[in-house]
Amino acid sequence: MSQASEAAIEDSGEEQLNKAIRELRGVLGEDAAKPRPADPNRPNASIVMNIPVEVQIVLGSTEMPVSDLMALQKGSTVALNRRVGEPVDVVVNGRKIARGEITVLENDPTRFGIRLTEIINASSGA
Repeated sequence: MSQASEAAIEDSGEEQLNKAIRELRGVLGEDAAKPRPADPNRPNASIVMNIPVEVQIVLGSTEMPVSDLMALQKGSTVALNRRVGEPVDVVVNGRKIARGEITVLENDPTRFGIRLTEIINASSGA
């Protein structure tokens, strides 16, 4: 693949990610790019935006009988329903809002994070 093609694909991917971030901000009710004027219908918006939420990155899941669960010990391996390289789910307060891929942090290679690749449409109820 030529460098121009790779650059075009990368630009397209970055454009899609930026769109996904804008959609996520819309779902969360914020738009960091534009300061919002005071809205008399939302007098406590700043209070709501500071409420902590539980964010989980779900690598996968599995089902097993209680007997198998009780047999687990240090060093046991539990197979999950996802394969290496498949997207992981981003869950906020029990609701899936996005999907992404695991990545190593550039500024700290001893830690990892998630790069969002898809924002779940709020109206789809996925």
